[in-house]
Amino acid sequence: MTHPLVPAPDGLPDPNGPAFLTDRVVADHAPLPRYGDAVWPLAALEGDPAAQPKRVFWNSYPESLREQFRLLVWLLINRPLPERFVAERGSAWRIRVSSVGVYQTHLYWRCLARWLYEHGAQSLTACTAQVFTDFINRPARPRGRVEAQHELTALTRLWALDALCAPQFAGIAEPPFSRAPADFLPPVPAHGENATEPLAPATMGPLLIWALRMVEDFSDDILTAHHIRQTMTDRVAQSRATPAARSAVRTYLSGLVADQRPLPTTLRHGRPTLAQTYIAARTGAVPHQVQKVMYTERARWRPYLEANPGPCPLDTALTGTVDGQPWAEAIDFYNVPTLRQHLGTAAFIVINYLTGMRPGETLALRRGTCHTPDTGPPLLHAHTYKTATTPEGTHLSSGRQRETPWVAVGPVVSAVRLLERMTGTSPLLFDLTEHGWYDRHRRNGALTPEAMRDRIGAFRLWANTLADNLGRDAERIPEDPHGPIGTARFRRTLAWHIAPRPGGLVALALQYGHLRTAVSAGYASRSRGGIHDLLDIETARTTAETLTRLHEDLEDGGGISGPAARRALHAATQAPAFAGTLHTARQARDVLANPQLAVHENPHSYLMCIYDRDKALCSRLGPRPEAPTLERCQPGCANIARTDDHAAQLTAEADRIEQQAASPLTPPPLAQRLTTRAARLRDLAAGHHHTRLTPEEPAP
Repeated sequence: MTHPLVPAPDGLPDPNGPAFLTDRVVADHAPLPRYGDAVWPLAALEGDPAAQPKRVFWNSYPESLREQFRLLVWLLINRPLPERFVAERGSAWRIRVSSVGVYQTHLYWRCLARWLYEHGAQSLTACTAQVFTDFINRPARPRGRVEAQHELTALTRLWALDALCAPQFAGIAEPPFSRAPADFLPPVPAHGENATEPLAPATMGPLLIWALRMVEDFSDDILTAHHIRQTMTDRVAQSRATPAARSAVRTYLSGLVADQRPLPTTLRHGRPTLAQTYIAARTGAVPHQVQKVMYTERARWRPYLEANPGPCPLDTALTGTVDGQPWAEAIDFYNVPTLRQHLGTAAFIVINYLTGMRPGETLALRRGTCHTPDTGPPLLHAHTYKTATTPEGTHLSSGRQRETPWVAVGPVVSAVRLLERMTGTSPLLFDLTEHGWYDRHRRNGALTPEAMRDRIGAFRLWANTLADNLGRDAERIPEDPHGPIGTARFRRTLAWHIAPRPGGLVALALQYGHLRTAVSAGYASRSRGGIHDLLDIETARTTAETLTRLHEDLEDGGGISGPAARRALHAATQAPAFAGTLHTARQARDVLANPQLAVHENPHSYLMCIYDRDKALCSRLGPRPEAPTLERCQPGCANIARTDDHAAQLTAEADRIEQQAASPLTPPPLAQRLTTRAARLRDLAAGHHHTRLTPEEPAP
């Protein structure tokens, strides 16, 4: 079958030839469409195994304009723009775009094609400067500045490809926004804050706890069950239907009935039925023999089955526990695939949350990616695709390994090793086949972020059911108030949890508590690929919130004491200057660079640190860090300040400790230590009230 082509220069594609030139194909396993095909799958252009497959459906274009746009999309994929042209357009332009860029550009072009057709245009020669102006001013145009910028870029590239790569193929006029797109964009928004909401602590805490339990406590049980189930299904596949096998089925079922034990059951059309594969594996029969026994003798078996349906437990002793309590009585034969899926999901949560990677990087991890050097922490070598470019600045669709690896804490290493066990010889740790992914559009590669989002939702429901079964209602994972637990929210949540809690209040976040030490220096060197900007923003916001609370307390008549009280008073006076204005990394860095604003709340020690690196006692050895090490706070440090709230907390803690000391169950030596501790806390509270300062009072 042939397809008509609009006249074009020599060397343009044959309708029955490949749609992509050889040098553009980076995924050899992906389907390669012909130029004249009705659908162009773009998977061959994408090296990221976790990328969502994209397709161009040509019947979605108006028929009169279809072939012109087909050729322009072909040019977009296969022909680079001249470097001189790109250099004149700014640093954001590339001579070629990624496969995602191809798809997004095609969507903007398709919108233009439909708009032209609705206005009576039958050819791209109708694209004059005025037509472009009318199109971008249409009522349904993108309202966001970023999306509008992408649309203008796509339309400019349409003209450039026509004018520079297919000499006046369609005669498209230069858009009026080609050289000054900013004049045609919506106003700059009031701020550039990342709109991704962090997960609520009430959700993230138990989610991480159950994920760690799966990886570290339940994984051996699940993988053993998977091996036993696979052995049983292999045995069934090799079995033969014999009279002896059928007799074994009857004997097996009769024995269960005689012992008044339930029959192994599954649901079919909402009704219990014999578990054919499970029973066949137990008896050496084949599934249809189990079915036939049930059918031919249903008067015998059906009443008992409906009254006594039972599970299909595997013969494996479970070793995993939750605080000494077995996490399950047994693993059901038919639940193994679901449990294995949840195990992979738990490994993703642990790796993605505790490293700060982008979701796509985590899903694209490869076997052998985790290395343990002779000195220093384990390192995780990931691949990047979003920001991968060649030395000339062209997007590198095949991706590249990051120059700086991610720091991997112990649970991350355990999760990586677990995935290597789960995936056998597959090079991808989240390989679709190994993780039981099924869809009508089969493809090679890794799980996508969208698929993992759905799996996280299923994992939450499973964990809640297990929490109910174990009587651990306090560890249920509630729904997040801001919506589904999307994979992109882990990265923001990590920064949100770490920044205001240098001592590590969140489970395992202590590993990253030193935000300005050698560990965080690794994050800093990751530039756009790391989370350093997010950490800066969240740290600065916490500083602003702390100063705002202090300013409000002092305005309401509160006082402050301690060696750093005057520095705290001075810092509090500056709180209104930047409250509510911290939305970008640059604003955050300006705040963090101001030593007069280095105020850190330490709720564990009932104090506030007004950090001066030259006076700090928390890190007397080695180079002075840019932030305090609050978990090593020293009582005699010159950076300490206390508010009235801290004094009240000291008194409340002293009351609690004295009650514990007075208990008849407390051993006398421990009671003595508790009493001494309570007296010390009361002395600190009394000292605060005797030396407290207010903005209107001089020092005593």
